Amino acid sequence: MNLADGRTLLHLARGMPRSGAHAQRLEAFYGPQADHYDGFRERLLAGRADLLKWLAPAPGERVVELGAGTGRNPDFLGTGLTTLGDLTLVDLCPSLLEIARRRWRESANVTVIEADACTWQPAQPVDAVYLAYALTMIPDWRAAIENAVAMLRPGGRLGVVDFTVASEQAWLARNFWRGWFGHDGVRLNAEHSAALGSLLPRHELSVRRAPVPYLSGLRVPYYLFLGVKQ
Repeated sequence: MNLADGRTLLHLARGMPRSGAHAQRLEAFYGPQADHYDGFRERLLAGRADLLKWLAPAPGERVVELGAGTGRNPDFLGTGLTTLGDLTLVDLCPSLLEIARRRWRESANVTVIEADACTWQPAQPVDAVYLAYALTMIPDWRAAIENAVAMLRPGGRLGVVDFTVASEQAWLARNFWRGWFGHDGVRLNAEHSAALGSLLPRHELSVRRAPVPYLSGLRVPYYLFLGVKQ
C-alpha cells in the first residue's frame, strides 16, 4: 500500500459526516482527500471509459457532466474532447472542483461550475448529459435524474455508470455492500436503473461486476445505462 492510498483509506474509514447540508458534508469528506482522490478511485470506479464510448459525443455537441468531481472523466473522451461545442462540469464540492479547474484551465470549451445537480440548468438544451458514480452520492437522486432529462433536447442522450445491488445477490452480500459504501455516503439502490428506464424507455442497460481495492476476491455490481429522450 502506498502513502496516498493509506491516507485515502483513513478518510474512508472515518466516513462521511452525518449532519449538515449535503454540500457541507461533501466538502468535509472529500476536501482532505482531494489531492489523492483520482489515484485510489482509478481502480475502484470501473466502466467510465465504456460509458463515454456509449455516449459517443459528436463534434460540435454540447455536453454536461453532473457530479463531475475532479474533472477526471473527460480524459476518457480522448481527442474527441477538443471537437465538442462545449463541456460543462457541475459539482457541489469546492475542493474537488478546484482540481477540475486546474486540470481544464487551458481548454476553452470546458467550463467548471459549482452548483447542485438537482436544480442547475444550462441556458439552452444540450445534446448529452452523463453522471459517473455521482447518482449514488445524491440524496434526492430522482430529482437529479429528472433534472438531467429536462436539460436534454429531443433525441439527446443520458448516460449513467454507478454502483448498484443485483437481484441475484444473496441477502448478506447486498447488505454488506450497502453498509460498506453507505459509511462513506454512497447509497446503493437497485431502483436507480428502473427509474432511468421509466423516464427513457428507449435505452440500453448492462449490469457488470468490478474488483474493489484491498478487498481481494470481492466484486461489486455496477451498471451502465444509456437512454435517449423522445
